[in-house]
Amino acid sequence: MNATKYNLVIILFLLVFKGFSQEILTKKEALKITLENNFGIKIANNNIEVAKNNASVLNTGFLPTIAATSGTNYRRENQDVTFQDGTNRTIDGAVTKSYNAALSLNYTIFDGLGRKYNYQQLKETYNLSEIQARETIENTYVQLFTIYFQIARLSENTDNLSEALLISKRRLERANYQYNYGQSTKLELLNAEVDVNNDSISYITAKQQLNNAKRGLNIILGIDKEPNYAVETEVDFNKMMNFDDLLQKAMANNALLKQNEQNIAISEFNIKINKSQYLPRLGFTSSYGWNQSDNPATSFLAGATITGLNAGLNLTWNLFDGGATKTRVANAKIALDNQQILLEQQKTTIQNNLKNTWENYQNQLFILSAQEKNVLTAQNNFNRTEERYKLGQVTSIEFRQAQINLINAKTVFNNAKFDAKLIEIQLLQLSGDILNVAF
Repeated sequence: MNATKYNLVIILFLLVFKGFSQEILTKKEALKITLENNFGIKIANNNIEVAKNNASVLNTGFLPTIAATSGTNYRRENQDVTFQDGTNRTIDGAVTKSYNAALSLNYTIFDGLGRKYNYQQLKETYNLSEIQARETIENTYVQLFTIYFQIARLSENTDNLSEALLISKRRLERANYQYNYGQSTKLELLNAEVDVNNDSISYITAKQQLNNAKRGLNIILGIDKEPNYAVETEVDFNKMMNFDDLLQKAMANNALLKQNEQNIAISEFNIKINKSQYLPRLGFTSSYGWNQSDNPATSFLAGATITGLNAGLNLTWNLFDGGATKTRVANAKIALDNQQILLEQQKTTIQNNLKNTWENYQNQLFILSAQEKNVLTAQNNFNRTEERYKLGQVTSIEFRQAQINLINAKTVFNNAKFDAKLIEIQLLQLSGDILNVAF
């Protein structure tokens, strides 16, 4: 076995060993880790809990309030008292003590239906928080797969550059042998050395970009993971998609549109809440109290203990508040009108974005198909050029150009493949269907 073949076997062995030793982070695993650990998703879930607490009956005023109070008073003073019969009495340091305790209950029987509408509004706010959390998850999906496929892109490009470096090293060995045996010039050897150096720089740079991208993925995953893993580079496209179905799904499920619809519902309840100020309010109060006092000799009573229950109804009707309620109702109606306008604007925007993205997707699929043919052509051209180079029928410059053409064709094909997949993900997000697709 000559040196060239021996080196080739060693390099291939190392590549195979590396492939077996590297952990494969699948798209499914990456998605699972992200849903469990992503910081933005955690915050969104906490916001849902806050909205859930706010939408509880405990936060609506439907339940009565009960309060317990107690107190004591101590008074020491000098008294000079004249009674009705004309007698007079003077006491220095007269002490008066009093104690009290009470349990009171307050309940609003009717408040113009304000509580009811406020409760319903809080429920709509809770629904809005769920949609906002869904949007956060959708955006995280896009961020995750954007960087995941970027890593896949860089991985394949790095492999291409590694293969190119291997070819350049074989060429350098060949040029070195030919030069030593007087079969080629020094210029051929120098050109081969320059190409090896350039390919080495390109490979090292690509490796650094790949590691940087993997560290960026850690932020999305919400974990600290060493960049010594590989990712899936296979890409499957959703062949069942068509524009009419996407448009129908977008109008029904798009997260931004659903949020606009929830804001309209919230604004409608806001009008009703403000209108409730026109109606009277009826409240019920009740308390049970205990009072005890110890009085000085100058007092008519030496002491007293009083216990008892009292209850009452109170009615309040704000007949005229200077026009404040009327103003609030008018402004709430304007706010509702604005939300309806925003909904129509959002529908138009999403339709246009969907059309543009769909056309980009179709163009990218065509480019992908064309680039796949270019790779086959460039590969065939390189194979033929390599054979002719070994036979001395083409120059090293022609061989290098064929090699560069092959590297560029593979790189452009990889870029087209992953660009098409990312555009597909954008379509799924616009249609509101991204969370229902298996990756």
